[in-house]
Amino acid sequence: MHTHDLSGWQHEHRFQEDRHAAERSTRLVMWITAATMLLEIGAGWWFNSMALLADGWHMSSHAVAIGLSAFAYAAARRYAGDRRFAFGTWKIEVLGGFASAMFLLGVAVMMVVGSLERLWSPAPIHYREAMGVAAFGLVINLLCAKLLGGAHHHHHDEHHHHGHDGHAHGHDLNLRSAYLHVIADAATSVLAILALAGGWLYGWAWLDPVMGIVGAVLVASWARGLLIETGKVLLDREMDHPVVEEIREGVEQGLAASETRIADLHVWRVGQGAYACALSVVTHSAMLTPDDVRATFAMHEEIRHSTIEIHRCRADG
Repeated sequence: MHTHDLSGWQHEHRFQEDRHAAERSTRLVMWITAATMLLEIGAGWWFNSMALLADGWHMSSHAVAIGLSAFAYAAARRYAGDRRFAFGTWKIEVLGGFASAMFLLGVAVMMVVGSLERLWSPAPIHYREAMGVAAFGLVINLLCAKLLGGAHHHHHDEHHHHGHDGHAHGHDLNLRSAYLHVIADAATSVLAILALAGGWLYGWAWLDPVMGIVGAVLVASWARGLLIETGKVLLDREMDHPVVEEIREGVEQGLAASETRIADLHVWRVGQGAYACALSVVTHSAMLTPDDVRATFAMHEEIRHSTIEIHRCRADG
């Protein structure tokens, strides 16, 4: 028992260190993104480049979303000791990821609208200057992606090695949302550079808005995936997780001799890679205790809290 408690404490300590690193990286990326956004918007006005202006405003929405991710970390840390949160504050970060995904969808819609406007009403673009600033923005995006990516992959590796099943459920969805915003910026910067190059070298002015629509589809697909993942967590949709059937099989096979079966089982997430479960069993044993039931799934360290109800069948006669 003491070994298990020590292992859980070490896992929690590592998790807190990872979260602090992710918060620092996210805050730094927020300020870098905001500075680059101001540069692109200013250059867009100066060079009369609608493409660069659009990219700058596109980046501004990402700066807001990444700032939201940083705020989620700070809020979760601030209220970590608040007992009003029954299972802690980790869902604040998931909510931040969900809100960021909604921002991404909004960005995609704005990109489509702006691209359609440029298709119908083309505007002259200073290609050389716009390409220079777009290339600079790409370098900044790649730098930010490296900052967030290092924290993202380290966080994933920790859960892969220390979690029981290594499923993606251990991922920091708030960190992933910030990472996706930066990757989306980098992808749209690449598309913008390609479009500007085509317009500059071959006179394909239509390529710029077309690439904008392609980028919007790409961003929307990332946002959809993030919405699905964060939505599952916020709605406690965990009953298709493998650990649910493993608990069911463990209880019913481990207690088969006492003719015990599960009448009701609920499993939901209460932290990064941490779950709670509530189950009721029906048994013919007069001696069965909650600890006996709990022992059948004790190997699942990700189950941090369990509530067990026992219904005893009355003997005939």
